[in-house]
Amino acid sequence: MLKVLHTLDSLGRGGAEMQALDVCRNAKKHELDLTFVATGGGALEEDFRQSGAEFIRLNRRLPVDFNVVLQLRKILKQREIQIVQGYQPVEGLHLYLASIGLPVKRVLSFQGFIYDEKNRRTAKFLIPRMHANIVVSRGLQNWLEAVDKLNVRENFHVVYNGADRERILSNRKILREELNLHDGDLLIGMIANFYRDPRKDQMTICRALPKVFAEIKRAHCVFVGRIETGAEEKFEACVRFCAENGIADRVHFLGGRGDVPHVLASLDLFVFSSLQEGLPVAVTEAMLTRVPMIVSDIEPLLEVSDNGKYAEVFQTQNASELSEKMLKLLTDENLREDLGGRAFDFARENFSIEAHLKNLKNLYESLLKK
Repeated sequence: MLKVLHTLDSLGRGGAEMQALDVCRNAKKHELDLTFVATGGGALEEDFRQSGAEFIRLNRRLPVDFNVVLQLRKILKQREIQIVQGYQPVEGLHLYLASIGLPVKRVLSFQGFIYDEKNRRTAKFLIPRMHANIVVSRGLQNWLEAVDKLNVRENFHVVYNGADRERILSNRKILREELNLHDGDLLIGMIANFYRDPRKDQMTICRALPKVFAEIKRAHCVFVGRIETGAEEKFEACVRFCAENGIADRVHFLGGRGDVPHVLASLDLFVFSSLQEGLPVAVTEAMLTRVPMIVSDIEPLLEVSDNGKYAEVFQTQNASELSEKMLKLLTDENLREDLGGRAFDFARENFSIEAHLKNLKNLYESLLKK
């Protein structure tokens, strides 16, 4: 088995964290002897401890913490680690420093966009010093080159994220019970945090809903996701819009939840309105549970839907077009079932945890041969 170490800075409920957790839970099946190191805590810490991978918790107190570097170096030596992988530049920097002079291959994964200059400079420093750099979509690779001015044309590899279908399957339609929905009621949903940065776009969905609700009297919509500090105004703007347009009783803001499988099982339609993405785990989870989907037309979402073959696509921030796409699917159950079924087949082949780990292991083995 390959001896691998992965590290994350925090263990909150986010896309990178869920991806890392699925990797931990499935590593042994793919002959990866995985040690997982966290340098911060969060809501998923106990899940990581129970994941089946060896879990080690360190405490990073400084932006560059040499105590963490020394502890990582000791772990690499004791466990004879062959490959290390960080999910963000801060982790990549600590792994780079810890592995200098050791027979260890270094991998840095880019899960999404780089939002501050400090991490951008760190990424520029690390990229040529990694044995491999991973991006989770071609769309993200193009963005990192065009916007962040990173050199992504050498030693970069596209490895799609993958979700664990066993984790996300559920027959419990809990939300329908919570909202007192009846047979025949339709439930639309988006699962995404409210971020202060221009990432997710819940407001466009809110703006699309009055027209949808006017034509479909028994439709509701849920937004699932926590509110990041600094994003309160975005959240409040959505709540205020719904109240001002008389739809507040049919739009439900549920906050962060730990029962995403039950949420997905409750939905008739998944809508993902976004401005910037790497390759969102929420979208692949919806596809792997056969929930039909509508996505905005940014490059990574076109990539995950094969240019609209496996999801309806609307022009980013175009609420009128989104309304039409919603009505098209909500009024045709057969169309929803067909779209969800075809998306499932495509996602199982490309965005499952099995596909992800197969491609990741192939990359690791190629590094060890060099």
